[in-house]
Amino acid sequence: MAPLKIASIVPSSATLATMMTRDIGPGTGPVLELGPGTGPFTRALIARGVAEADLTLVEANAHFAALLRKRFPKATVLEADAADIRCRRLIQDSQFGAVVSGLPFLTIPSRPTLAILQATSAALRPGGNLYQFTYGWRCPIDEILLDRLGLEAVRIGRTFRNFPPAAVFRISKIKSSRHCRHFP
Repeated sequence: MAPLKIASIVPSSATLATMMTRDIGPGTGPVLELGPGTGPFTRALIARGVAEADLTLVEANAHFAALLRKRFPKATVLEADAADIRCRRLIQDSQFGAVVSGLPFLTIPSRPTLAILQATSAALRPGGNLYQFTYGWRCPIDEILLDRLGLEAVRIGRTFRNFPPAAVFRISKIKSSRHCRHFP
């Protein structure tokens, strides 16, 4: 395994997957998933009523991408680095209702993080949100980058029923002056 490329060697728990996807449903529209790994969030999205055909999964690991194609044959699976998705015509031409990210932003340098956030912000339709989890307690994306892009991150939950324990953030266009708010 490549620890800097894979957020965890253990798949995310059903509890974390439920928390990551709780605001997303059939009315959300197309969903972009970054770093789906083996698909725990993908399964949760489908369980919430998102049509498999409305899912675009971006996975850099060839083994995981092949597995995702078998598990979710109606989804679009792109074997690509998330930092390079802005160049993809499919992403440029889409307006996603949500982005679900399993990317380990705590280990991704600033430049690729900026590229990912710019691409996802451009791909989200108005009112769309990015959902990101982290094993830390703070927002995994540096506040300077959030400010630069006019984004805010709000912690919407945390779970100890995941190994390791995790927190979930909703990242959206700024609606207030605070960027990382923490709610119980």
